[in-house]
Amino acid sequence: MNYRKDKYGNEISVLGYGCMRFKRSGAKIDIEKAEREVMAAFNGGVNYFDTAYIYPGSEAALGEIIERNNLRDKINLATKLPHYLIRNESDTEKYFKEQLSRLRTDRIDYYLMHMLTDIETWERLKGLGIIEWLAEKKRTGEIRQIGFSYHGGTEMFCKLVDAYDWDFCMIQYNYMDENSQAGKRGLKYANSKGLPVMIMEPLRGGRLASGLPDSAKKIFESYSKRFTPVQWAFKWLWNQPEVTCVLSGMNSEEMVADNINTASTSSAGDLTDEDNEMLQSVVKAINSKMKVGCTGCGYCSPCPKGVDIPGCFAAYNRRFSDGWFTSEKEYFMCTALRQNSSAASNCVACGKCKQHCPQGIDIPEELKNVRSKLEGPVYKAARKIVKMFRTY
Repeated sequence: MNYRKDKYGNEISVLGYGCMRFKRSGAKIDIEKAEREVMAAFNGGVNYFDTAYIYPGSEAALGEIIERNNLRDKINLATKLPHYLIRNESDTEKYFKEQLSRLRTDRIDYYLMHMLTDIETWERLKGLGIIEWLAEKKRTGEIRQIGFSYHGGTEMFCKLVDAYDWDFCMIQYNYMDENSQAGKRGLKYANSKGLPVMIMEPLRGGRLASGLPDSAKKIFESYSKRFTPVQWAFKWLWNQPEVTCVLSGMNSEEMVADNINTASTSSAGDLTDEDNEMLQSVVKAINSKMKVGCTGCGYCSPCPKGVDIPGCFAAYNRRFSDGWFTSEKEYFMCTALRQNSSAASNCVACGKCKQHCPQGIDIPEELKNVRSKLEGPVYKAARKIVKMFRTY
């Protein structure tokens, strides 16, 4: 296994175990199967295990596995505060104590603000005493390092990086999202601020493993280097020194073994110009159904009405490449979970964005299409539910 260092010089395995996708037997996690896979990963050198409060049964299952096998002092344990459920100052402590109980531990090594969406949300948490609470937890050793996970555009990500003295962060990143989500610009910005960056969705929800179009598969099959699409996706990430750890939701021992082998044989700077050109050909093949030629450059931003234009177009394009559910989920996370909506429906067609677009996209017109496709009954109902739970 290869390792990279966190902010304080601790070694983190470049492959992390994402515990959201433990296999289930009926309504419950198959704990015996999960244990075999977790132990295979640990024995192969993986030392970073990531879960969250809202992953059904995950914290409790991981805690049981850790206790059974006496792993606590041998691994780095990461979980996430469900800040969107917090209504008052006492809630933060309540959820944290519950997490410690589920995980059968007295400390969390890497604690994230889960799906931190915007500065306004962070300001709300500050108003509920989060900074003082985190400082106390670090003082007592109950939390070692503090970070945040993020879904959304580059500009807001960079603002959040600067909003607090974070120890690390987590972003969605893969060769398809190089210029969307936080993107390469966000990755490099976080790195320039000294933040280790953990990667989620390296396979874009499995799309880059088993959901490739035939044209993309043929490019991989005809290339001189014989790696699987999954191996290429991981190698592309580990080729970048700014990437600290890549999470994989491994749910078979075969998958664990393959990913460990790839992690152990991949280093920064391994890929050649030819390799990267091949991967760009794959991107073009996947994007052949793309409806809007947005590159995610961000020149259209900021929108006077707060529309996350690159985020809207990225989700819209995924409607045609990855399907309805994936695009709807991304659109909802990027627009509706923020305190101030950044949805396409905010657009008033002022045209300022259109003047700055290098691609010459008729942005106001395309945002109408985004609204038509992605702001249907499901989206609107979900937004209402979010508003009901908000107390700020």
